[in-house]
Amino acid sequence: MSLKNSLLNQLQDLVLSGKTRSEKWRREQLHALSNLLENHQEEILNALHQDLGKPPTEAFFEIIAVKQEIKLVQKNLSSWMMAKKINVPVSLRPAQAFVQPDPLGCILIIGPWNYPFSLTLQPLVGALAAGNTAVLKPSEHAPNVSNLIKKLIEKYFPEEIAQVVEGDGNTAADLMTQKFDHVFFTGGENVGKKVMEAASKNLTPVTLELGGKSPAIVVDGANLEVTAKRIIWGKSLNAGQTCIAPDHLLVEHRILDSLISNLKNSINAFYGNTPLDSQHLGKIINQNQFNRLNNLLKEAKNNGQIIYGGDSNEKERRISPTLIKVENRNDPLMKEELFGPLLPILPIKNLDEAISEFKFLPKPLALYLFGGGNNEQGEILAMTSSGGVCFNDVVLQAGIPELPFGGVGSSGMGKYHGKAGFDNFTHYKSVLKRPFWLDLNFRYPPYNLDLSLLKKLIG
Repeated sequence: MSLKNSLLNQLQDLVLSGKTRSEKWRREQLHALSNLLENHQEEILNALHQDLGKPPTEAFFEIIAVKQEIKLVQKNLSSWMMAKKINVPVSLRPAQAFVQPDPLGCILIIGPWNYPFSLTLQPLVGALAAGNTAVLKPSEHAPNVSNLIKKLIEKYFPEEIAQVVEGDGNTAADLMTQKFDHVFFTGGENVGKKVMEAASKNLTPVTLELGGKSPAIVVDGANLEVTAKRIIWGKSLNAGQTCIAPDHLLVEHRILDSLISNLKNSINAFYGNTPLDSQHLGKIINQNQFNRLNNLLKEAKNNGQIIYGGDSNEKERRISPTLIKVENRNDPLMKEELFGPLLPILPIKNLDEAISEFKFLPKPLALYLFGGGNNEQGEILAMTSSGGVCFNDVVLQAGIPELPFGGVGSSGMGKYHGKAGFDNFTHYKSVLKRPFWLDLNFRYPPYNLDLSLLKKLIG
């Protein structure tokens, strides 16, 4: 399915009509989205289970994420929408200057398959709050969620406010040929490059929420029992298919054995001795992704690298949380983002060694440090670059609506969540307003003003 140019014009014309600028209009759209969530929770949970095997608790967090976003925006919308007065230099008075928040127009939101509901609708909150209309392209790899999003958006929003276009990569490519006012993409780096290239042909601004190999560093001073629980939770959440999951561990060698022992205990505590039988472990999204991960797993087995786990079920597309020994960054497991429940563990001498390596690696979406103290945390903040940092935990930074979320470098560009989302979908228009009654001739040719006086006027 494609989007007709006439429909895109209709979506853009509504913004240009001025109707979407009112606070009343924006609150009505947020209220409609809130009703959508409240009235269809079971359908959403079922669709997420069908596509990703998500346990109800994990699936419910997708609903909570969008609800929290709506709640924060509803609380702050009035103040975010206000024009901001700007001081005018004496030489330009009398005048008024201000910055007015303007909607961009029609936003194209291309959603991912790993959190197919929340990461498609959460950007929509910011887009509507900023007075925009939107076209959503859910991921075809989560077909049940995609179908449900289309059904619900059509039920709760008129077609001139929000549209859903379903289809594969060719559909997305076709959408990218049209002149949207902004494109918001969540997905992998390779597709992100294609989105940016296509957008450049229309000079369309983009927000790219990508990923990367987010490291977790464990150094002396960490509570290894709690550290292990948090790392296994973050790595196994959604079967490891989380853009800010810890991709691999860098562990000080003197605490390595103790940490591994605690990691094993955590896997057993969460999923039992046979994790593939657990109802609390999700499945890999499709056969291609399963094959990719399973091939890496087989290679690690052949090389004798499996520390713990290593089981898989092709029919159900499930892989148990697996600890894997890695000697250096040349290992195949260290080449690309894993996006699965495989956890490579690489020993390091100390934190300084890890930091020195980061300078030569792509900037990750998240960086985690367990242990150390204020000095070590200060080194991480001062000497590394990443989309975000979390100390002594994982993933939870994305659950704070007020905290901007986004990448840097190869992990993305642009931010959203809360005020950052409103800003992302807003053009801040500079406005100067002057009266006619004071019009001094010295500004016009022929120029007779003494330069020394001009210097005094300008300061």
